[in-house]
Amino acid sequence: MIPAEFLAKLPDVARTYLEGRTLDEVECIVSDLAGVARGKAMPGTKFARQTQFYLPNSIFFQTITGDWADEVGDGFTEPDMILTPDFDTALPAPWTADWTLQVIHDIHDQQGDPVSFAPRNVLKRVVELYNARGWQPIVAPEMEFYLVAPNTDPAQEIVPPMGRSGRRAAARQAYSMSAVDEYGQVIDDIYDFAEAMGLEIDGILQEGGAGQIELNLRHGDPVKLADEMFYFKRMIREAALKHDMYATFMAKPIAGEPGSAMHIHHSVVDAATGQNIFSDADGAETPAFMHFIGGMQRNMPAVIALLAPYVNSYRRYVPDFAAPINLEWGRDNRTTGLRVPVSGPEARRVENRLPGMDCNPYLGIAASLATGYLGLVEGKGPSEEFKGDAYSAESGVPRGLGDALGLLEANLGVRQCLGEDFCRVYSGVKQLEYNEFLHVISPWEREHLLLNV
Repeated sequence: MIPAEFLAKLPDVARTYLEGRTLDEVECIVSDLAGVARGKAMPGTKFARQTQFYLPNSIFFQTITGDWADEVGDGFTEPDMILTPDFDTALPAPWTADWTLQVIHDIHDQQGDPVSFAPRNVLKRVVELYNARGWQPIVAPEMEFYLVAPNTDPAQEIVPPMGRSGRRAAARQAYSMSAVDEYGQVIDDIYDFAEAMGLEIDGILQEGGAGQIELNLRHGDPVKLADEMFYFKRMIREAALKHDMYATFMAKPIAGEPGSAMHIHHSVVDAATGQNIFSDADGAETPAFMHFIGGMQRNMPAVIALLAPYVNSYRRYVPDFAAPINLEWGRDNRTTGLRVPVSGPEARRVENRLPGMDCNPYLGIAASLATGYLGLVEGKGPSEEFKGDAYSAESGVPRGLGDALGLLEANLGVRQCLGEDFCRVYSGVKQLEYNEFLHVISPWEREHLLLNV
């Protein structure tokens, strides 16, 4: 029997979900560096009696391939971290066969201090920098992803899914209603799961790639939105599997198709008044708005390693494929890396178009916010606004993960915002992943070099 005092801790959506039912299981989860859910599942009755549980800190030293960056740990003794439930994040897992809740946990060490290299704590650290100056950052993320046919052989290329018409999804159908209807059953389940979880979707549309979807979230608190994206990625994968498809958040899953981005819209409000600091009393742009953009321009190269965290990520940064190749800024210009959308003064914001959808949402939002924060503190404006096609401008984005990690190492301001300990761990894990990739010989190399060089 679940105690009443436990049920009282749950948000309304979780209590409604369990009304008249038995809580079978609770998934106690955290995000690792890659954004993968790690944790434990336990019976609901046990969870209701337990105030905390433990996981080794080595979950943050693991690469995407399952290897371990031993050198970034404290002798790699794998001490336990203390995980306590954040009950505000307790949401249903409606795709499961029984009545299950999933709960994101706060992570501290055994001395009670936040674990500095836990991604959710990194984002909280950056938000606290804003709060200490009387500011509240606001974000609105966009999620792009592909629905693809099941791929059980990594040697085979990814292909679009079969639609209800019996034909595979076609490319270059951006904003087409009939194209998105081709896999309407998956979309219906995404809506149904989101409603059951109490997650609000601002809109879903067909993007430019074959089987590529964009899902928009309403603006709000950065940590809350990152939690929602963490949940959405799990849920979307489950909705796709239900219909014999994969959902992939790779930055560039299909050659010749556009990549998938995680655009982030940013504004900052005065915590005391609730007013957007990017607009003055007359509705005009403020110096703070220009300083924020300037900080993004100057510091974005140092956080590309977080916004584009894998070797595949850099395949997205190519001209004329709806992805930026530099850090120019412009008003209502989708060819620039930093775009100022059309809006009223109260909604004045800047859109960062650099992050890929393969990044960890906690780290992507933290990194992007850190660059704008440094701009507000430094008080320096950006370059001249770019007008025209920014794909014709010189590239200002690192061309590979190795270069990006070097830029992160060299930027002291960014490292202080994100935390030196986190940057050390992150760089160690990513360098190991990069080294592992260099041992792989690609089909291109075998085709063109085997007999020709």
